[in-house]
Amino acid sequence: MKILICGKGGCGKSSVTALLAIELEKRGYKVIVVDNDESNFGLHIQLGMELPKDFAIHFGGKRMVAEKLLESMKGEGERFSVFGEGIRASDIPEDYMSKKGGINLLAIGKIRDFGEGCACPFNALSADFLRMLELNKDEFALVDTDAGVEHFGRGVEAGCDLILMVIDPSQESIRLAEKVTKISESAGKPLYYVLNKTDDETARFLLDSVDGNKVVSVIPADKKVFRNCLVGEALDFELKGIGELADFLERKTSRDR
Repeated sequence: MKILICGKGGCGKSSVTALLAIELEKRGYKVIVVDNDESNFGLHIQLGMELPKDFAIHFGGKRMVAEKLLESMKGEGERFSVFGEGIRASDIPEDYMSKKGGINLLAIGKIRDFGEGCACPFNALSADFLRMLELNKDEFALVDTDAGVEHFGRGVEAGCDLILMVIDPSQESIRLAEKVTKISESAGKPLYYVLNKTDDETARFLLDSVDGNKVVSVIPADKKVFRNCLVGEALDFELKGIGELADFLERKTSRDR
């Protein structure tokens, strides 16, 4: 199953992605983590891994990807694609993949220099990769996206099977959930909510403010997460709500087979 993880900036997408990847790996799954957030450089630290060379460089960098994207837009009915018939994790050159146990980390589209321009080429590359990525029955792909909804406009979610939206205790998250719900319905993708950074009071308020039928996990605010993210250490510990989220994904996977 290929899972896109989205939400507003600061809601905890990367932390949830890392904790979930580590939990699934402990359960015996192989996990491909796609770091698709061009401005956040923390996910690899939360996983306890090195940041790999950006996969866009393999295709000539942003400029070459942009040129290929423009060429595809000129042709009638042509869709941007650089991966041919399909791709597996084993097909990716070692320089572009960090590995730790059963977790593989791939980064697509990190903004590193002044004046690089928009992220459209990177999102097009991510969308193509996810469409063409082939998984075995014991594999999960988790995609950590940039903040907001730009990736929806670029079609990154098209290759995913399921969308998880991380919602923190804020009006911005609640209102964004309404927009993401409409977009996911238009895209024909199932959407579920993960309530994050909660206590008893904020969890109750969020449950009353969003569609409770879509809530599959409630994760409390935790000082260990805050501390490890601050000092730059991996989130390699159990956290309430993550196990329930992994249980949900296992059930979804078994039903969809």
